[in-house]
Amino acid sequence: MSVKVNAKTISENEFFYGHKACAGCGGSLAVRIALKVLGERSIAVLPAGCMSAVGFNFPQLCFSNNAIISTFAGTASMLTGVRAGLRAKGVKDFHAVGFAGDGGTADIGIQALSGAIDRDEDIIYICYDNEAYMNTGVQKSSLTPFGSKTTTTPAGKNIQGNIRPKKNMFEIVAAHGIAYAATASVGYLNDFMRKVQKASQIKGTKYIHVIAPCTIGWGIKDDETIDVARDIVDCGLWVLAEYEEGEFKVNVEPKSFDKLEEYIKKQGRFRHLGSEEIALITKSRDDKWKYIERHWR
Repeated sequence: MSVKVNAKTISENEFFYGHKACAGCGGSLAVRIALKVLGERSIAVLPAGCMSAVGFNFPQLCFSNNAIISTFAGTASMLTGVRAGLRAKGVKDFHAVGFAGDGGTADIGIQALSGAIDRDEDIIYICYDNEAYMNTGVQKSSLTPFGSKTTTTPAGKNIQGNIRPKKNMFEIVAAHGIAYAATASVGYLNDFMRKVQKASQIKGTKYIHVIAPCTIGWGIKDDETIDVARDIVDCGLWVLAEYEEGEFKVNVEPKSFDKLEEYIKKQGRFRHLGSEEIALITKSRDDKWKYIERHWR
């Protein structure tokens, strides 16, 4: 087994740099860190979305390893093809890794992802979740949380932002009997790095769902990305966990359940919410942790 990766031992080599992402972009950080863990023998597949938009600008390619843009719906199927093609050529010791946003994963790409898991393809699929279609102007995805304001779920007199709950992709993926699944956050980078490294050492389909705030869509300052990505875990709204061999395990316990309202009011996308909506979000969070206590512990 390789040396345990952390902030001190991670490679100094860069495989994703010079891109045109917005200042404070959580998605670009997730891609950068994951590739530093996986190394140069990684083939990256990215569908339409923020990371392909900022990373493939002719004549500048921001990946120093092999990388290719897939169809919006086809991240997992193209990963399957990449792996099969390299196997046929006799290439060994490589990682086929996909980086897709929340829309490209939970909406447009879920069919191909489900099929790849069903076939137990030996790939790593990383969803960088900024909770909306940010690349095309902040439209709602099925991973947009309740109450969030987007251009397709505006906040007004009659509707207070998105009225639907966030789709539970982690448990949907786990329900397939996947080899390995995990949730992560760019606010807890050592945890994310450990999970990427672990996924690289497991045979079969691996899925990592990482929270990656968008400063524009979330309405936060450029230097608040890491703090907000940490706060969502600490207040219990995002659970850092793993699924392996039929078992769920919580990795990080929330540190400040009472700061949920503070987390919400820090972001422009939630600024319209009143006490009634915040109470609903709090209840949803509490119900989730009751479920975890009953079924995951």
